Amino acid sequence: QIQLVESGGGLVHPGGSLRLSCATSTGLRLDNYAIGWFRQAPGKEREGVSCLISSGLGTYYVDSVKGRFTISRDTFNGTIYLQMNSLKPEDTAVYYCAADNGLFSANYYCLSRNLNYWGQGTQVTVSS
Repeated sequence: QIQLVESGGGLVHPGGSLRLSCATSTGLRLDNYAIGWFRQAPGKEREGVSCLISSGLGTYYVDSVKGRFTISRDTFNGTIYLQMNSLKPEDTAVYYCAADNGLFSANYYCLSRNLNYWGQGTQVTVSS
C-alpha cells in the first residue's frame, strides 16, 4: 500500500511563499509515477493545481497558478514538492498530493483527478 504524507502548510501573508512536501512510501520510485497537487477550498470542488508525468517531461498548471507555483520531485528520496510564491488569499485551501502509476498526460490527471493514491491533505491559509 502506497502512503503519501503532506507537510509544509500553514498561515502566510499575501505575497508570501510556502513549499509543500509530500513524502512517499519508502522505496517508491517516483520516476515510475505521475504525481500531482490538488486543492479544495470550502464549498468548492477539488481542483488540480499541478501535475507531472512519470517521465518528467510533461506538466500541467491550472491558469490561476501559472508563473507562481512549481511542481518538482526528488526521485532519490521519494519526495514531491510544490513551491508556491506570490501567494494570494484565493490560494487558501487544503492541498493534497497524489500519485498514479499510469501513463496518461499531465492534463488528464489534473483535470480528471483520477489518481490511485492520495495523501491526507495540509491546510494552506493566505491572510493578512
